[in-house]
Amino acid sequence: MKKQLLLILLTLTLFNCNTSEEKQTTANQQKLQMEVAKTPIINLEQANRLAQLPLNCIQTEYPNKLNQTIGSEADLQSPKTLHPAFYGCFDWHSSVHGHWSLVNLLKQFPELENRAAIEKMLLETMSEANIKAEVDYFYGKHNATYERTYGWAWLLKLAEELHTWDDPLARQLEQNLQPLTELMVANYEAFLPKLNYPIRVGEHPNTAFGLSFAHDYATTVGNSQLKSLIEQRAKDFYLKDAACPLSWEPSGFDFLSPCFEEAALMKRVLPMDEFKNWLSDFLPQLKDEKFTLDTGKVSDRTDGKLVHLDGVNFSRAWSLNEISRDLPEYAHLQNIANQHINYSLPSIVGDSYEGGHWLGSFALYALNSVARD
Repeated sequence: MKKQLLLILLTLTLFNCNTSEEKQTTANQQKLQMEVAKTPIINLEQANRLAQLPLNCIQTEYPNKLNQTIGSEADLQSPKTLHPAFYGCFDWHSSVHGHWSLVNLLKQFPELENRAAIEKMLLETMSEANIKAEVDYFYGKHNATYERTYGWAWLLKLAEELHTWDDPLARQLEQNLQPLTELMVANYEAFLPKLNYPIRVGEHPNTAFGLSFAHDYATTVGNSQLKSLIEQRAKDFYLKDAACPLSWEPSGFDFLSPCFEEAALMKRVLPMDEFKNWLSDFLPQLKDEKFTLDTGKVSDRTDGKLVHLDGVNFSRAWSLNEISRDLPEYAHLQNIANQHINYSLPSIVGDSYEGGHWLGSFALYALNSVARD
């Protein structure tokens, strides 16, 4: 009887050991799966590749989506007549961030291919006269809210990029752009006090995205008035938010994540300890090292709306990298960001114009957000 009991105990012990080993192996495999994403990089080869996207569209007038309100026959003008600086790349905001892409790439990579041609093109499109015409457009009877706030945000991102580039070309372009930059700042300062509720969609009007880029600009150039206004409005809109429904994302046409854009904004405006407490209530699942997030899947890259999901992958990446920056307990989010970039990056060059006219800027901004060793 004793021998039988010893045999049973030995069998149970061996079974438990094997089960523990299997669990440990499974856990190790899961951990390995979460660590396999290759870190995407921006090097000269990648820079030349991405530069082709804005180069192929900044001076391409058609097809074009003007998004204008027609007040009379006088408003029925060609895109280049209405917007002599930012008429290409299908729509105004895409042209603006296409310009940002080229400035950013010239700034990062002095050996960029076609550098002289790019510089010449920027001086032509962003001439003093062309920018004056762009300013005049916003003073039209029906145009005061044109491109609010997505296009405004990208214009300030372009202005910020020029401001931080130590180059004679940048000084000339920054000076030319200044009247439009000042108008965008004034537009924010007039609009934000009147906005009673934030806009939480995953497309252009998203308030958190618009505030993030404007806050970046205000911080960089030292505009304390705009910075303080954005910080106050962000707290008014979002400070009491909790349990963001991340499982509802993405919607079918999203290129921004409402949850992550909001979190990335609050990372900018709150003290670190206060932000960590806020994030624990807003997206508590992010702190779990086993947290996973499927990439947005694109079914048809020739469809201008469905290809937005490539954009959501890039914008999720830059938001996750902003959220996790300087927060070791959230460092695992960087792997998810890498997964999202790696899914969409191979498809955007040489693909259809529906994505090519804008996705290069999103890819570049996401790549710039990746932490470097």
